[in-house]
Amino acid sequence: MKKKITLKHIAKELDVSISTVSKAIKDSEEISLETRQKVQAFAKLYNYKPNNIALSLKNRKTKNIAVIIPEIVHHFFTTVISGIEKVANKGGYNVIVCLSDESFDKEVINMEMLANGSIDGFIISLTKETQQRRDFYHLQEVINQGMPLVMFDRVADEIVCDKVVIDDVDGAYKAVKYLLDTGCKRIALISTVDYVSVGKLRTEGYMLALKESGVDIDDSLILKIEDIEKCDEVIQQLFEEKDFDAVFAVNEIFAVTAMKIAQRKGLKVPHDMSFVGFTDGLLSRYATPSLTTVVQHGLEIGERAAKMLIKKLDEEVEEETYSTEIVQTTLITRESTKNKR
Repeated sequence: MKKKITLKHIAKELDVSISTVSKAIKDSEEISLETRQKVQAFAKLYNYKPNNIALSLKNRKTKNIAVIIPEIVHHFFTTVISGIEKVANKGGYNVIVCLSDESFDKEVINMEMLANGSIDGFIISLTKETQQRRDFYHLQEVINQGMPLVMFDRVADEIVCDKVVIDDVDGAYKAVKYLLDTGCKRIALISTVDYVSVGKLRTEGYMLALKESGVDIDDSLILKIEDIEKCDEVIQQLFEEKDFDAVFAVNEIFAVTAMKIAQRKGLKVPHDMSFVGFTDGLLSRYATPSLTTVVQHGLEIGERAAKMLIKKLDEEVEEETYSTEIVQTTLITRESTKNKR
């Protein structure tokens, strides 16, 4: 008797990506005929059976929903999960949380594992790798087979489904405008690489605030970090090479790291340099000095995402409609910035 295999097994044996295997089994013309035939022959040999999502949904409800997040250490994602659980539990649903660890393959594997009848729908924030590759086949496949999907924070415009996002551009704009209004003139931006949607949008807000205030954009003051684990040494280099009087960072880890580097160099915060971050987590509140930050309202995002998904699960409608809900941000001022002039 041949053992049961998964997409991951086939991909490993044939030295191709999980996405390629999935598309080849569906006979997608995106994959070459030769590869399709090879994958399909291997799948047939080992009696591979794709998940029958539509059948499981039709026959029964599990009352379980899955939440897939790219990382767990980020305060924002923990608050979103709290919001989801609050609404889901009230509606009689259980929540299963999976960590994709910023890996495209792990994101696909998690969806394959859970879409075998274990859950009724997905709430997901995409990995950096998924956004970089722009490969959303696994998401579309789930939707095509009748399983509701809600995306939040990091979303894909190419996928038509319900989404909950914040106004990243406006949040960044308000933060930078506040720094300008307190007298800062050269504001450095510490962001993620552009393929991460939220980093790109917050960069747009930073630039918009400078342009509207008549401040020239200095590209040398824009730092885009790919590996958060190495942010300390990269930010240190920015301090050594450039001259600026404020920092706007797209997350609290970057902001607090930059503030510590400034203090090691003998700079007084906010007298010599001001700092604003994004996400009102424990790092922001208990940093010394406490960090001025843009609040994303993760609890509200989680609640809205859960309500959207449960509405799809509980209401059977003839024609599906989808919407994108936008949660407005709030700027909380603390000790890391001066008062407005």
